Amino acid sequence: EGELPRSVGISVWGTSAMRTSGDDIGEVLALLGVTPVWDAQSRRVVGLEPIPLEELGRPRIDVTVRISGFFRDAFPHVIALLDDAVRLVVELDEPLEQNFPRAHALADREEHGDERRARTRIFGSKPGSYGAGMLQIIESGNWRDDADLAEVYTAWGGFAYGRDLDGAPARDDMERSYRRIQVAAKNVDNRESDILDSDDYFQYHGGMVATIRALTGEAPKAYVGDSTAPESVRTRTLQEETNRIFRARVVNPRWIASMQRHGYKGAFELAATVDYLFGFDATAGVVPDWMYDAVAQEYVLDEANQEFMRRANPWALRGIIEKLSEARDRGLWKEPDAALLEAMQQVYLDIEGDLEE
Repeated sequence: EGELPRSVGISVWGTSAMRTSGDDIGEVLALLGVTPVWDAQSRRVVGLEPIPLEELGRPRIDVTVRISGFFRDAFPHVIALLDDAVRLVVELDEPLEQNFPRAHALADREEHGDERRARTRIFGSKPGSYGAGMLQIIESGNWRDDADLAEVYTAWGGFAYGRDLDGAPARDDMERSYRRIQVAAKNVDNRESDILDSDDYFQYHGGMVATIRALTGEAPKAYVGDSTAPESVRTRTLQEETNRIFRARVVNPRWIASMQRHGYKGAFELAATVDYLFGFDATAGVVPDWMYDAVAQEYVLDEANQEFMRRANPWALRGIIEKLSEARDRGLWKEPDAALLEAMQQVYLDIEGDLEE
C-alpha cells in the first residue's frame, strides 16, 4: 500500500505459544518496538525496554491481540507482559506520527477520559468460556451478513485482559480498537494441520476479518505467517494460503485416496473440510467459484469418491451437497454451472432415498 499500517490485529493461541516458545509474542513486541530484558542466569524475562526510534527505523505499530481461552488460562504472566509493553510504549514522550499506540491511546482518552481503557489491547472470551462463536452461527445458518457475524464475534470476544482486568467486559473498547486494524494476522507453525483443517482458523482469523469489515465497511489486509520451517519463514496473504492449501490437500487425489482408507471417519473429514472452507468464505471471502466447482466435481460427482461416500458415510455426502447449496443460495458461489447443480441435486435425491430406506 506504500505505507506502514498504523494498527495490526493478531490472533494468539496457547498451543502455538508452547510449540514455538512465543513466536507470536515476539512479533507483537517487535511491532511495538519493545525488547524483553532477560536475566542471564535464570533465562527469565525480568523487564522490557523500548527500542529507540533511531534504531527501530520506523514508527511503533499499534497491536490488538485476540487471545484464545487456552492462552488466557496457560499464560497469564505473558498477558501481563504484553499489557506492560503497551503501557511502556504509550507513556513514551515521542512524536505521535512515530508512535501510533500513543496517538491512539491519547485520542481514546480524550473521548472517554479513562486512561486504563485507552491502552487496553488484549481481548478474549469471557472468563471460563472458550472459542470465538463463529462455528455455532455458521453451522446453524442463522446469519445474514457481516453485521450478524460481528455481533457474535464481539459478544464472545469483548472481554479485556491485562493487569487488574482479568476479563472485564469491554466490548466498546474492543470495537474501537478493531476499527483501526488495517492488517489481520494469524501465524501457523506446524504441518500437522492447516487453515482448512480446523474450525478455529476461520473462527478467530476469519471472524476478525468479518468484524473489521462490518465496523469499517472495508476488509483489512489478511496475512498468514508460516514458520513451519523456522529457517525459512514465509508471509502469505490469506488468499494465497487458501489457494495453496486447496491445491496441496483439499483436491489432491492422494489425500482424498488416503481419506478413503479411513472409511466413515475419512468421509467425515472430507465433509469437515468443506465446512471449514465455507466458513472461511463466509467470514473472509477467500473461496472463488473455481474452488466450489472443484469440490463439487471431486467430492460429489467423481464416481469413485461418490461410491466410497455412499458406502462409508452417506450423511457426510449429503452434508457436503447441503453446504455447497448454501454457498450458492447465499451468493458465495456466484455463478455455478447449471448442469453441475442439476447433477449434484440428483445425487442428493438419490442419497435421501437411500437413507429413507
